[in-house]
Amino acid sequence: MAASFSSIAHGLAGGVMIGCAAAAMLLLLGRIAGVSGLAAQAFRISGQDSRLTALAFVIGLPAGAALARFAGAPVEASFPSISYLVIGGLFVGFGARLGSGCTSGHGVCGVSRLSRRSLVATAAFMATGMLTVAAMRASGVLS
Repeated sequence: MAASFSSIAHGLAGGVMIGCAAAAMLLLLGRIAGVSGLAAQAFRISGQDSRLTALAFVIGLPAGAALARFAGAPVEASFPSISYLVIGGLFVGFGARLGSGCTSGHGVCGVSRLSRRSLVATAAFMATGMLTVAAMRASGVLS
């Protein structure tokens, strides 16, 4: 199934914005823009200065999505059920702790810095994601 020009443009624009945000955070604050690390910092008690930055970043993620939706951005995501979202979220959280970072930290920031650990982690994320989608399609959960 071929992607439309509009969906390609949206993906490209989103990727550019993520890259710019990650670069700005690294250059201006000296901090890797990994969501799991920022979430952990946001809810930690110590380190008030970096905690506020992390909290602003974590709050900005859903707020930005809500703003985009309010502005009329198309919603192209669908999920079989809320239970799949919860189970998937738990697996992602466990994997982020196990892999010493999340897809954004390793995939965007680590790969761009040619971190060997991040290259391996990103390859594992991608392979696991592809296998999961293939298995869910084969079982009829996804069409």
